[in-house]
Amino acid sequence: MTLFLFAIIFRVVNIQYFQGEKYKKLSTELTIKQDTVYANKGNVYAADGNLLATSMSKFTIRVDAVAIDASVFEKNVANLAKELGVMFGKSQNYFETKLRAARKQKNRYLLIARDVGYNDYLKMKQFPIFKLGVYRGGFIAEHKTVRAHPIGKIAERTIGYDDFRGEAGIEGAFADFMQGENGLRWKQKIAKNQWKPISDVNEKEPIDGHDVITTIDVNIQDITHHALLRQLEYFEADHGCAVVMETATGEVKAISNLGRTSKGRYYEKRNYAVWESHEPGSTFKLASLMAALDDKKIDTSTVVDTEKGRIFIHGKKVEDSRREGYGKISAARVFEVSSNVGIVKLIKEHYDDAPEKFISKLKTYGFTTPIGFSIKGEGKPYVPKPEDKSWSKISLEWMSWGYGVSVTPMQTLMFYNAVANNGVMVKPRFVKELRREDKAEKIFNTTIVHPKIASEETLKKVKKVMENVVIKGTADNIYSPNFSMAGKTGTAKKFIPRVKNSNGDWEGGYYSTKHYIASFAGFFPVEEPKYSCIVIIHDPNKEKGYYGATVAAPVFKEIAQKVYITTPINNQTVTNDVYFTAIDKAYNSFNKRLNKEHTKVPNVKGMDGMDAISLLENIGLKVSVQGFGKVQNQSIKKGVLLKKGATITLKLS
Repeated sequence: MTLFLFAIIFRVVNIQYFQGEKYKKLSTELTIKQDTVYANKGNVYAADGNLLATSMSKFTIRVDAVAIDASVFEKNVANLAKELGVMFGKSQNYFETKLRAARKQKNRYLLIARDVGYNDYLKMKQFPIFKLGVYRGGFIAEHKTVRAHPIGKIAERTIGYDDFRGEAGIEGAFADFMQGENGLRWKQKIAKNQWKPISDVNEKEPIDGHDVITTIDVNIQDITHHALLRQLEYFEADHGCAVVMETATGEVKAISNLGRTSKGRYYEKRNYAVWESHEPGSTFKLASLMAALDDKKIDTSTVVDTEKGRIFIHGKKVEDSRREGYGKISAARVFEVSSNVGIVKLIKEHYDDAPEKFISKLKTYGFTTPIGFSIKGEGKPYVPKPEDKSWSKISLEWMSWGYGVSVTPMQTLMFYNAVANNGVMVKPRFVKELRREDKAEKIFNTTIVHPKIASEETLKKVKKVMENVVIKGTADNIYSPNFSMAGKTGTAKKFIPRVKNSNGDWEGGYYSTKHYIASFAGFFPVEEPKYSCIVIIHDPNKEKGYYGATVAAPVFKEIAQKVYITTPINNQTVTNDVYFTAIDKAYNSFNKRLNKEHTKVPNVKGMDGMDAISLLENIGLKVSVQGFGKVQNQSIKKGVLLKKGATITLKLS
């Protein structure tokens, strides 16, 4: 007995004096924990303040059919099924059968609906049976936050994403800035296995992510998207892109990338404007003409014999679209009518002995290296050099009319924009600034890639011949006396790569006479260029047309014309008005999924804490919570004028 007493005394002393700290620490770990307070992800905005991407609460609704009392189920199942039918557009019988089957099978996790918006979630909580809650009504709501695009699929690939699919577009490029920094909060375990927030010196408040202000103008974006879409649909093309850029700043005001599905519909499949490097065809002739003019090898009046529209160089045929040729014409006219024979002859004569001089010009024009976007997936250009193994006797001549080289649409646009911008080459950009709480923390200014790509004399001459392309050249079909445009058409045969077929035989390795790339690049207005634009359409239905003038140029004209009408060139003002029904409809649809517009702080007393937090955060308030359960008090009283970004404290119990 004495030994037993000594053992007890030893144990008490050992725990109290030697292992006391250990057990105190263990007790603290079991009753106090550190909880993450997640930061809000930043939004993506258009230049005029329109919302392009934001986070929304979504709910997956399920039912524990076993948890519901039998008498409650039988009395209310028909009314519940009726409410569900009205909400989800199905019959009452459909849902009643589904619920009864789940109860019979003792299904405790029956799926009712996915991606339910916050408003509908609140309504469903008040449905018969569901209003009894989790334990008596079997109502299970799983919450998640998803990114939503208020203007729908327009510019989706450029706005991008940062999720299980990877990083793409603006959201992917600026993911680190937009995520913010999560906070930390201590919680103490209380009755019924619940955790109550407590104050602590180590508490860290979350820092919300940056908002990204893009250069996109939703009105110009809407114009561009629908002009391109209509043309793709009419010509049954495989895919295409169109980009509008502000001349002086390099700000991309609109970018549309549409690819065709197997069912013939179009969506933002890939960012073709940034990603797709391809042979440009005749739009590249501007670089050839400008190089020869700037090196003073030729003048616009230099005469070249296009013969009968067909010549052979080292056994390879070069021919014009006009079968009989153009005879003897000036270099300016060569460009205006897009004579392949004429441009090849001019470049061969003056650069055949020194091709590196011609390539040096292409380097100045930005064609030899990627632009260097923050957006991932930029295509790599290809311009052969005399020291390359791939260089041949016809490499120089083929480059002169846009073959044997590969460039992205954005590179071509950057070059054309530099001509419009009096020789100053600026880098295209998609983002204006990063903001946090309405304060600009990082501003992206215009980047000058090259201060002067050609002499004033050269620029003046090429601008004139580009204007004449529209007035009396290959694009005279888009001429308008009401507003001026300048540019160049392009029609390129697609190269079919040489590959082995399923039988093991080689096929391909030639330029197709069935598959074409139609393009148009230029600027407007001619006198004081405000915008540059490029349109590229791949694989139009040849039976309907395939020339750049027929397929791509009309898209350019529609964009230019509507921008003239809706955005005064010389006196632009920033407005939040939405001019186009497509944008207006998309925003109205989006607003239905969000809470109704609040101008005053709502009353959330008596609401569950999670519900109150979601409601208040969705209308722009920051929420601080004290306690657990239902809202007993709110620091900003109901009816007070709403000030977005303000912090409201909720006391729960």
